[in-house]
Amino acid sequence: MIKTAGELIATAQLEINCVDANTAKLLYDGSENSVIIDVREVKNYEESSLNDSINISRGLLEMKISKQCPNSDILILTHCGGGAVSYTHLRAHETLRY
Repeated sequence: MIKTAGELIATAQLEINCVDANTAKLLYDGSENSVIIDVREVKNYEESSLNDSINISRGLLEMKISKQCPNSDILILTHCGGGAVSYTHLRAHETLRY
């Protein structure tokens, strides 16, 4: 049976370590090998983005991740407007062995 988007997001939320903004900043600042990936659409990223973040929209992850993150040991923090896109993005990271 095909899962709905809501079911996929609910499953991902149970399996992925989600942190608040303050914890994410501490992790980023404390790591020598980290990246913040904003997974929103380009238009949203251009309107407002986190300092030092890069934009890789959901549908482009598989094509762009190896160029932006050549080392699979990198700490990857993802950011989106409401959380749902980040969860599905992280599932793709796992598939790509990040």
